[in-house]
Amino acid sequence: MGQGLKILFSALLMSLVACAAPVETPENASPEGIESESPNFSGIEENAVSLAPAYNDRQFIADLLYEALQALDNDRLLTPVDNNAHGRFKRVLAYEPDNEIALQGLKDIVRRYLQLAEQSMRRGLFEEAKSFIDNAKFVDEDDNRIAGVWLALQAEMNSADLFFNLNAGEFAARSDAARAKLEEIARETQRTNAFFLITAPNDDLGRWMFGVMRDAVPGFRLRGNIELSSQTSIRLRLPKTSE
Repeated sequence: MGQGLKILFSALLMSLVACAAPVETPENASPEGIESESPNFSGIEENAVSLAPAYNDRQFIADLLYEALQALDNDRLLTPVDNNAHGRFKRVLAYEPDNEIALQGLKDIVRRYLQLAEQSMRRGLFEEAKSFIDNAKFVDEDDNRIAGVWLALQAEMNSADLFFNLNAGEFAARSDAARAKLEEIARETQRTNAFFLITAPNDDLGRWMFGVMRDAVPGFRLRGNIELSSQTSIRLRLPKTSE
């Protein structure tokens, strides 16, 4: 969370704790990677919100908010089902419908999903981007930011850019097949004068991919970026042509 929000929450937590006796909070599960596919929440969210705790006091609310903000920081947005930011913020709102931190937390979950969707669409991972947008809709289908990101996804899908989803195993091993594919992409980059975007799981592999492409087209200045991602892919962004 941002530094300002941390300071605000710390002050809130201190004032709440002063008004309530200490109680034990449930242990958090280990942070997990974010899921791109919408999980099945049928009947789960409602049951979680309706469970009334034995102690409905300020300390309980403070504990829920703290856990929710931790989950948000770790991208545990909708999953796992029993340890995610959305479930905890919603539970706070079941007791305090006007709680400003919880309401802002839901907005921040939508914002994060839309950020992830934009990252995925830029890399040509359109189905993954759609899943992130669907997750944002699940949290708040009326958020006016969703429509803009959806339109951006449609534009990306209709672009003439070239996308290469590469075999992760071949590239991790830096095989001859991977090298040949990079040389082919480099020649296409030169032919179209495209701007490349390499995505790789680590910086070392990304730099190797760029080096192979550069060596395949001596004398041609490759232009592009390298980004870290779980996916191994290359996008060639073609220059716009005048109508």
